[in-house]
Amino acid sequence: MKIKAPRNKTIDLSDEEIKKYKSELISVNNPVKVENIINKTILGDLFNTAAYLPKNMIDLLILDPPYNLNKKFNSTKFKSKTKEDYSEWLQNIVQKLVPLLKEDSSIYICGDWFTSASIFPVIGKYFEIRNRITWEREKGRGAKMNWKNNYEDIWFCTMGSSYTFNVDAVKIKRKVIAPYKSENGEPKDWSNDKDGKFRITHPSNIWTDISIPFWSMPENTIHPTQKPEKLIAKIILASSNEGDLVFDPFLGSGTTSVAAKKLNRSYVGIEIDEYFACLSEKRLKLAEQNKSIQGYSEGVFWERNTFSERKILKDKPD
Repeated sequence: MKIKAPRNKTIDLSDEEIKKYKSELISVNNPVKVENIINKTILGDLFNTAAYLPKNMIDLLILDPPYNLNKKFNSTKFKSKTKEDYSEWLQNIVQKLVPLLKEDSSIYICGDWFTSASIFPVIGKYFEIRNRITWEREKGRGAKMNWKNNYEDIWFCTMGSSYTFNVDAVKIKRKVIAPYKSENGEPKDWSNDKDGKFRITHPSNIWTDISIPFWSMPENTIHPTQKPEKLIAKIILASSNEGDLVFDPFLGSGTTSVAAKKLNRSYVGIEIDEYFACLSEKRLKLAEQNKSIQGYSEGVFWERNTFSERKILKDKPD
């Protein structure tokens, strides 16, 4: 590993760690039971693995495939397609995943502005589309001949009319700009605590409180499209309960599994790249020592850059 600056907290792997964590990965080449794969990282390709996975096992699916653009993911590359070809590629994925979902499952599918045009016509064939979440991905300097691309989409879907949605678990704590009071002088829909004047608000489908992992954040990795733990935590808390199984077939550097573990859910992830799969295992080990998620504490999500290193959960005894 390269020598890092003192404040650089990026998680990486030595050759010895790769050997160690590789031994903890599993492969699936034959039909398996849930107990064989639960809380594991599967090294492999979804297209070759899905047929061997147990039916009706998933409570929450987080689907974050490569977006429809040219991108290198360490040892693998994704080449952009026409909108129609990407839709066909995505449909092949969805068809393999549908048998694995429970009747009351929730599904979240990630994309950017261009990819969303291919996502929408596909998911409507298989799921009930509930909403489109737009989250601010504040990163980069921008372009000279176009508007800066500053957001991504997450499509919220369900298998049917029965599904989990814990609205109280994903409320946001916001600073009060105009602290109105009632006629008797009491705060109106806000409270004054040790941190200042705040209001607890319902979550919307516009998320502006997300910080993209960067080199001084302890969750940061070298993965080029790493999702923030806070982002995935919102999804997991809203659309699953403790003990539920969260599944991510494009695991990347492991954010979904890590967030699920920190929030007392079960998890299964599939990752095709060996280095990133090993990185996921290292992050899962680190999660045993630190269950905090940046930006979430005291049962609420805080605005971006507010008390950024708060702890959310203390380790519970077995």
